[in-house]
This record gives sequence, C-alpha cells and structure tokens, in this order.
Amino acid sequence: MEYFKAVINWITKPEILITASMIIFTGLLFTRKIWTPLWAKILFALGAVFMVLSMTDPNFREIVIKPDNVPIVAMLFLVGFFVWYGLYKGKANDDRMAQGLPPKEVEDNEKVLVWPNLVYTELICLVIFSFVLAVWGIGLKAPLEQPANPAESPNPSKAPWYFLGLQEMLVYYDPWLAGVVFPGLIIFGLMAIPFIDVNPKGSGYYTFKERKWEISIFLFGFVILWVLLIVLGTFLRGPNWNFFGPYEYWDVHKVLVLNNINLSEYFWVMLLKQGLPTQWWLREIVGFVIVGVYTFVLPVVLAKTVFKRFYLRMGPARFYIGALLFLSMVALPLKMYMRWLFNLKYIIAIPEAFFNI
Repeated sequence: MEYFKAVINWITKPEILITASMIIFTGLLFTRKIWTPLWAKILFALGAVFMVLSMTDPNFREIVIKPDNVPIVAMLFLVGFFVWYGLYKGKANDDRMAQGLPPKEVEDNEKVLVWPNLVYTELICLVIFSFVLAVWGIGLKAPLEQPANPAESPNPSKAPWYFLGLQEMLVYYDPWLAGVVFPGLIIFGLMAIPFIDVNPKGSGYYTFKERKWEISIFLFGFVILWVLLIVLGTFLRGPNWNFFGPYEYWDVHKVLVLNNINLSEYFWVMLLKQGLPTQWWLREIVGFVIVGVYTFVLPVVLAKTVFKRFYLRMGPARFYIGALLFLSMVALPLKMYMRWLFNLKYIIAIPEAFFNI
C-alpha cells in the first residue's frame, strides 16, 4: 500500500499529471470501443475502489471530507458520467448513420408537452434536490471561519472552489491576464461559438464523428484546463501554495527552491553573457518577437497548412478569431510547461509599466 501511495504521489506532480491527463484524455476520446456501458461500469468501479482505499489514509481523508471539498468530489464523478454519456450517445448515432439509418433522435420524434410532462419532471427534480440539500446542510458543517484577522492569514488561502482554476492561472500569469483577459476571452469565446461554428452537422442529435474537432477542443478546455485546474487547486495545493501528493502530509515547513527567471535574462545574461539593456523595448525584444509570431504569424501558418480546410470552410474572419481563441487556450499549458521545465517566469517583463506576459 505504501508503494501504491508513493506511485500516486509521484503521478500527481503537476507536470506529470497534466501530461498524463492530456494523453489519457486524447486516448479515451478517440478510442470509440470504450464508449460502452461495460467500460463505464469498469471505470466507475475503479474510481470507487480508489476512493474507498484512499479513505484509509488520514492525509487523503482529511482533505476529501472537508465540507468545501465534498461537492468537488461529487463533481468529478458527475463530469465523468456526463462526458461518457454524451460520447456514448454520439457513438450510438455514428454507428446507426454508418448503417444508413437516421440518428436516434430523428427516429424518436415524439413531442413532449410542457404540461404535464415537463412540469412533472421539474417538480420531481425540485423535490429530490431539496431533500439532498437539506441532508447536506444538516450533515456537513458550513465552512465558516473566524472573523478576518490581518495579523493571521490562512495558509493556504484559497478562493471558492469554482474560482480555483483562475487562482491556479495566477501562478503563471499576471493578474491582468489571469484575472481579466483570460476570463473575458472564455466568456467571449463561448458567446462567439454559434457565430464561428459553421458546421451544420450534429444539430439536434448526438454525434462525435461529424463534430470531432469541435467536441475535442471544447472538452480539452473544459476538462483539462478548467476541471483539472480546480482539482489541482483543491486537493494538491497546500501551505505556501506548494504542491503535495494526495497522500502527503501538508507540512507548512516544506520549502521549495524556485529561481524563476525572465526570458530577457535567459537571452542577454545567460546566452550573450552581458548585462540587461537599460531600454525596456530592447531588453524585451526577444519576448516581443515570440509573442508577435505566436499571435499574428502562427494563425496564418495554420491557415495555410494543418488547418487549411477549416480556413476554407470558415472564411478569414471566423478562422482568425477562432485561431486566436484556440491559441490563447493552448498558451496556458505552454506557459505551465515553461515554468516547470525552465523556471521561466515571464516572456515579456516590463515592471516599469506593470505589463508582464
């Protein structure tokens, strides 16, 4: 059991966890054979066994049963179930259409009336969830703390669980980016989807084969870059915002040496063996070039190469807006890897103007 715990603690290191999650996510997404009820039961049973065995560990149990964290554990199972359910329904329709049959939803076109069908369903849901919330409110203590004391800050000091993804982004980006620009881009991107998406297929019925790129990109952003960051911030971020394995004791005295270096220091000091230029624009010239190429040149390259068919189908305006949103999303894991592998803090660092990327 101790060996198993050591392996899990090692796997949940952020650089390994994010990498393994992306590989497993991609594998599961494109392995259609496992989108079946049998595999869902197997995976659910493995998850349940993992939870039961892990609850015997005092450090794991202490984190998981906190009233703040209980809904996140439930959320993990619910997200897993509904993602599988959507893919399962999509696979079923894809198999039907491969045989020349219409989607199941087209065949089952029975109309459902608001009264009594919908109202009865909503009433039953209201009763069930009221009961669950009542039991929840009685069984779990509200996570209220003492009045704020400026002389004693909580360690770790965490945002509400639904904002922990944003709090995790603050580790890698300046507040104006992680707290304003990226959340704004998420909202703008979700609003823009109906105008950018020109694929008419998959409207009104489940499918994966006809919308695999759209579904894959959305699930990557939602599962990997949102849900997984909440998991990281909730279960693996401990005192001093250090990473801890799920079975590891949250020692407030744990100290990690982090010598974060800006790209300008890598270029001028370590590569060219000279001091930093006094002019900020010259000092950060390499960062400007990299960010400019990533933002303005890379979408053009993608339009002419691997994403050419999307460019032709979407047109210039839709494609470049979608490409910028996609590259903004990909920038987060790239920045995380640069921090973990090279201790790179900022690509562009202009403290004179409070502008850092």
